[in-house]
Amino acid sequence: MAEITTAPATTAQWHDVQSALTGGGDGRSCQCMWPVLPNKEWQTTSVDERERMLRDEIDAGPPPGLVAYADGRAAGWVRVGPRPAQRRVLRSRIVKSGTQEPLEDDGVWAITCFSIRREHRGQGITRALLDAAVDYARSNGARVLEAYPIDTDSGRETRSNDLYVGALSTFANAGFEVIAHPTPSRAVVALRL
Repeated sequence: MAEITTAPATTAQWHDVQSALTGGGDGRSCQCMWPVLPNKEWQTTSVDERERMLRDEIDAGPPPGLVAYADGRAAGWVRVGPRPAQRRVLRSRIVKSGTQEPLEDDGVWAITCFSIRREHRGQGITRALLDAAVDYARSNGARVLEAYPIDTDSGRETRSNDLYVGALSTFANAGFEVIAHPTPSRAVVALRL
């Protein structure tokens, strides 16, 4: 079993962030800007522009996410931070219909994206990132941590690329409470910190 560690995504980890995002799925093309950019902006940006936006966000700080390492090699990424900074999230019907918190409350943080390199899937990387995200949010003054995972037990087919928001079971096993089920396959979960 690999030794899994995590670190905030700072400028020093830029190459590790890119390694985590480009190991399978949509991470390379998305650059984890989907939760941040409203649809109109998303549609008019290139992959290179999104990469620059993520780099600028990381350089400006505070870190917008965490990197997981398996035996010292970049294995995964999670975006976690104040929900108001993730502009698309504030416009989401899933969030608007499911949250119990004011949309513009900086004390509410959100986990909106996981990206795990293919060769590290099934090794506990997502859970390690989730646990680290909880600690990171708590240590930075978050009052509530929300997420919007896929319910893989909903009876609907789940593609692996759909799991960028995480699986409901992972959050439930980490102590998150389901506060809404806006669609058959999507839940809103929260952990009070």
